[in-house]
Order: sequence, then structure tokens, then C-alpha cells
Amino acid sequence: MQILGIDVGGTGIKGAVIETATGKLVGERLRIETPSPATPESIGLTIKELVKQHRWSGLIGIGFPAAIQHGVARTAANIDPSFIGLPVADHFSTQTSCRVWVANDADVAGLAEIRFGAGRGVAGVVLVVTIGTGLGTALFSDGHLLPNTELGHILLSNGLEAERYASEAVRDAQKLKWKDWGDRLNHYLLTMESLFWPDLIVLGGGASKKLPKFAPQITTRTPVVPAHFLNRAGMVGAALFAEERFSRH
Repeated sequence: MQILGIDVGGTGIKGAVIETATGKLVGERLRIETPSPATPESIGLTIKELVKQHRWSGLIGIGFPAAIQHGVARTAANIDPSFIGLPVADHFSTQTSCRVWVANDADVAGLAEIRFGAGRGVAGVVLVVTIGTGLGTALFSDGHLLPNTELGHILLSNGLEAERYASEAVRDAQKLKWKDWGDRLNHYLLTMESLFWPDLIVLGGGASKKLPKFAPQITTRTPVVPAHFLNRAGMVGAALFAEERFSRH
């Protein structure tokens, strides 16, 4: 089955057609800058443009930076707060004239890694952390997802919110060296380890490609590995989520 997977991020909105049986991209990945302000109308128009560029009229899965409950956005991270309370799946379906399913962006990235990537076949608890504009998390137990964990928003022992201390955006804004930023990320991962005792931690997002640069700073007992799909995981997982939901109807 082929589904258009779209990943809505704080800086860019990416889309590619995904072969759901393999998790592979069919054709090219397209990216459009995230509009500012990132309102329901402006993001809807951007997604509509991506759909048009792909000449797509089939099923669409979207990974979105919010806690999504029954298709409704309950939070808004790095997007306009007017999304809160909006039935986003219905909104984007109307904008694109396609059947759309929406889930939390980190959750769908995690689905890709559990199905085809670094978490495939791993028993027990797997924590996927996506590092980008914020810190996203997906928590799995024997392959089963606990949705909308949003663990990037927890307060660390230094009193700071995790994603305001250890995200990729913070590293860029404060021009931190990999070593210094790695210490910050390690603080966060140690906190996660003490709360959830995962059997594996998978790091996704753009920074995961640079793991060798900060790996010496990571002191968790839990093995830490880079995501197989790197920053493609959101698109792949969004398509897998849409396939899963479509098969239930």
C-alpha cells in the first residue's frame, strides 16, 4: 500500500510517498518551510501545496507537533496555539480533499523505528526521543505504544523544562559545542532512565546523525542508538499510522 506521509515540524513540513510494506520512500522527499505564524489556515495551505506537488489524491498520514486525542489537538508545540481544540484530522481532510489521519509526531517516528528500524524486534520498553525544535518522545512496551507521552516537557532537576535545555534548537541558538550539549542531553536521558527503565533508547531527528560527536557524554546504563530512519522517521511512521487506522474502518 502507498500512502503520503507528512511530517509537520517547527521549521519545515516534509512529505513523501511511502510503501507501507517496507517503509521505503517512493519517489522524492519534498520540503516546504513551516509558515509563520503557523496557524491552522497557513499550515493547511502548506500541506495542500505538498499534496499538489506530489499529485496525490489517496490516503494521507500526518505526524503533528501536538498531543492528538481522537483526531483533536490538545496541545500546540512550536505551532500557533489556535490549534488547541481543533479537530486537525478533519481540518486537513477538508483542506486537501483527501482522507487524512493525524498523530503526534514523535509517536509516528517511533512507529517507524519499532516496525522497520532500530527498535524492531526489541522486547521490553523502548524509548524513542526525537531531537529537533523540541524534544519529542514515544514510549513502547513490547511494541505497543503509549500515545502522547510528551516527555520533552518534564522539568529537570535544574528546574528547566527539558526541551528548553537540551533540544537541537537550543544547541543552535546558544551555539553550544557538541560536548557541552551532549552533557545536557545526557542529563535528560538519565532522568528518563530513572523514571521508565527502558531496555533501549533510540535517538531520532537531525542530531541523531551526529551521535559520534556526543556519544562520549552519554552515561546511561541503557543502550543508546541512532534512529534507522533519522529525520525520515516522521514521514514513514505517519504513513504506517494512516494504514493502521484505515484498516480498522
